[in-house]
Amino acid sequence: MMMMMMLGVLSYLCSSTLLWVSGGKLPEAEVSIEVLHRPFLCHRKSKYGDILLVHHEGYFENGTMFHSSRTHGDKQAVWFTLGIREVIKGWDKGMQDMCSGEKRKLIIPPALAYGSEGKGKIPPESTLTFIVEVLEIRNGPRSHESFQEMDLNDDWKLSRQEVKEYLRKEFERHGYPPNDTLHENMMQDIFSKEDENKDGFISSREFTYRHDEL
Repeated sequence: MMMMMMLGVLSYLCSSTLLWVSGGKLPEAEVSIEVLHRPFLCHRKSKYGDILLVHHEGYFENGTMFHSSRTHGDKQAVWFTLGIREVIKGWDKGMQDMCSGEKRKLIIPPALAYGSEGKGKIPPESTLTFIVEVLEIRNGPRSHESFQEMDLNDDWKLSRQEVKEYLRKEFERHGYPPNDTLHENMMQDIFSKEDENKDGFISSREFTYRHDEL
């Protein structure tokens, strides 16, 4: 379980899908964004890799609400990491550059929501409207701040030893004893996914950049 958690924090899968017709790329669907409220003071804006705490309401095109985090389920706001497809792609696109306390209306086409398959109570090819409010913004595992924490010698790249040292510290911080064999296996798995140019280091770009997923 701990290994799965750490791999979820430190690894990702890079993917990109290009659709071409007569030699040209199809125009990508867009999210309609309307700012409903923005606080006067904004100390930071959300960016790829940040972890956001969000309340949201979801509506069909006819105005029927299908979900509200304030009144449905456990009535709690949800945490998610922006830009890694923990949520629908329309949220990843539509919730960038938000302030803590900001509220937006997002109109999301099917291609950036649940597409031709639908999901649960969401029919196929549904255009959805969300009212989203960001309550808190924290540094995420893919942030520059996290990279700098791991980069012990400040050379803007991560060595295998730096990644292993970070894993050791994270295990201790969560109350687990160090496990050199496990750390070695995790480090090898991380480098197999992250070290795109196979030079033996994970650069800041390789760590923070995700291809065509925003």
